[in-house]
Amino acid sequence: MEIRDLPHIDPGVPDVSSGFRFMLWLGRRQLGGQVGALLWGTAHMAGVALLPAAVGLAVQAVVDRSGGGLALACGGIAALGALIALGDTMLHRSAITNWITAAARVQQLLARKTTEMGATLTRQVAAGEITAVSTGDVEKIGWFVEALSRFTAAALTSVGVCVALAVYRPELGVVVATGLPVLALAVLPLLPRATQRADEQREKAGRATELAADTVAGLRVLRGIGGEELFLARYRRASQEVRRAAVRSARMWALISAVQVVLPGLLLIAVVGHGAALALDGRISVGELVTVYGAVTFLLFPLRHFEEIAMAYSFSRPSAKRAARVLALRRTTSGVREVDGPLEGDLYDPASGLLAPAGRLTVVVCGDPDAAGRLADRLGGHAPQRPEGGTVPSALLGGAALDAMPLERARTAVLVQDKDPVLLSGTLAELLDVPSSGAVPVAEALAAAQCGDVLDALARASADDSGDPMRTRITERGRSLSGGQRQRLALARSLVADPEVLVLDEPTSAVDSHTEARIADGLRHLRKDRTTVVFSSSPLLLDRAERVVFLHEGEVAAVGRHRKLLHSHPGYRAVVTRETDDGPHERQGGSTTEPARSEETA
Repeated sequence: MEIRDLPHIDPGVPDVSSGFRFMLWLGRRQLGGQVGALLWGTAHMAGVALLPAAVGLAVQAVVDRSGGGLALACGGIAALGALIALGDTMLHRSAITNWITAAARVQQLLARKTTEMGATLTRQVAAGEITAVSTGDVEKIGWFVEALSRFTAAALTSVGVCVALAVYRPELGVVVATGLPVLALAVLPLLPRATQRADEQREKAGRATELAADTVAGLRVLRGIGGEELFLARYRRASQEVRRAAVRSARMWALISAVQVVLPGLLLIAVVGHGAALALDGRISVGELVTVYGAVTFLLFPLRHFEEIAMAYSFSRPSAKRAARVLALRRTTSGVREVDGPLEGDLYDPASGLLAPAGRLTVVVCGDPDAAGRLADRLGGHAPQRPEGGTVPSALLGGAALDAMPLERARTAVLVQDKDPVLLSGTLAELLDVPSSGAVPVAEALAAAQCGDVLDALARASADDSGDPMRTRITERGRSLSGGQRQRLALARSLVADPEVLVLDEPTSAVDSHTEARIADGLRHLRKDRTTVVFSSSPLLLDRAERVVFLHEGEVAAVGRHRKLLHSHPGYRAVVTRETDDGPHERQGGSTTEPARSEETA
C-alpha cells in the first residue's frame, strides 16, 4: 500500500487479546510492505557485505600487478555502489511507508473506537491515556513495524556473511561465526531493566500529560479560586519525576550502546590480530586479509539494528498493550439486529422505570448527577456493565432495545448531549454543519438557544472585514468563549441535528435565569411534537415541562407536573429548592425561588 492510498478503506478487526498479539496482527496486515522492505533491505545489505570482497580483489590485483583484475574489481565496486544506493533508497522508502501506514491503521482503529464508544469512552479510560495512545504510542508502534524488516534483512545478511567467511577462510570464519552470536546476545541481560525503566518513564509521562490536560481545561476556574500555583507546583513535581525517570532510562540505553561498541571492537581486534599472524606466516594473502577485515567491519553494522529492534520492541510493547486495552472496549449490547421501519414511539428505561412519551417534553429531576449521567448514557443506547457482572437492561425506543440496534441507526434516532459538551475547533459554520434532518434551519436553532450575544462577540472577533460570525474561527474546545456561550452553542448544534429523540443533560447550568427562561421557551417551541428529555432541577425548565419525572436512588419516585409535585412530594421539593426543611418558599406565580445566576466564565 502506498501513502497516497491512505486512509485505509477498512482498517480491519484487530486481535486485542494482548499487546503482542495486536502487534502480530498489525504485522500480518502489513505483510506486503514488510516483504518489500525485506527484499530491498537484503539487497542493500548484500551490496554492503560484498563490497569488502571486491575491495580485497582490487588490493590483491595491485599486489599481483594485474591490470585486468584491477579493472574487473573496480567494475564490481561500481556495480555494488549502484546496488547499495538503489537498495538503501528503496529500503528507506518502503520502511517509512510501513511506518506511516501502520500508524495510520492504528489511528483509524482508535477513531472508530472513539466513535463507537462516544462519551462513555472517557468514563472507562482516562483522558490522558487516550491522548498518549493516539499520539506517542501510535508513533512507537509504527517504529517497531518499520524497524522489523530492516532487522530481518540485517539478520539474514549476517548469517550469510558468517557462513561465507567460514567457507572462504575457516581459520578466521570460525572465530567470527562464534563471536557474533555472543555479541548479539550480550545485551539481553540488560534489556529487562532497560524496559522496566522505560515503562516507568512512560507511566510518569502519562500522568504528567493527564495532569497538564486537566490543568489547561480548568485554567479559568483555577484563576477564579487562586489555585494556579497549587496546580503549577503539582505539575512541576510530576515533570521532575518524568525527567529523573528519563535520565535513568537513558543511562541504561547508553550502557547498552557502549556494550555494542566495546565488544565488537574487541572482536575486530582479535580477528585482525589473528589474520595478521596468518598473513605473516604466508597462510593467507594480503587481499584475503583485507576481505576478512572488511567483512568483520560490515558485521558491526547489522549489530546496530539488533540494538534498534530491542529498543523499538521495548518501547512499543507497552504502547501496543495500551492501544489493545482501549481497542478492546466494547459497546455493551444484547446482540445487534436490524430494526425494520422508522424508529419512533415512547422512550423507556427498564432499569429506572423512566418513561418519556413520544412527542412530549419530559424533564427528569435526579439528585445524583452521576446517576443522571448513567441514565443519559442508557437512553443513548450505552448499557453499562454491572459491578457484579452482566449488563443493565437497555433503554427501549418504541419497544426496540437501543443497544440491539446497529450503532449508526441508534445514533440517528437518539442524540445525547452530556453536561460537558465539546466544541471542536473551526468556524461556527463548520461547528453547526452536522448530520441532520434538515427541518431545523441554523438561524432558528441559534435563536432558540439564545445565541444572539455569542454571534455579536464572534462578529467582533472576525478575522476579515465581513463581520460574519459564521466565518469566525472558534478555538479548541471553545476556550475563547464563556461557559454559558459554549453551552448555548452546543445546544444549538443539537437542535440543528433534529433527532427523533433529544436527550439533554443540564443544558442550561451555566446561563443566567433570564436567558434560561427564554431558552426553555425556545426549546419547547422548536421541539414541538418531538420527543425531548432534559435532565435538570431548574424550576424555569420544570415549569415549562409537559411531564416531570423525579428519580430517587435510581428509580422513578414520582411523576406529574412541576407545581403539583412541588407541593405534594417532599423529596422532589428538597432537590428542586436545595432545602431540607418542609414547605416550599414561593414567589409570585407559584414557582420556586432560586438564587439569581450569572453566566460562568469557566
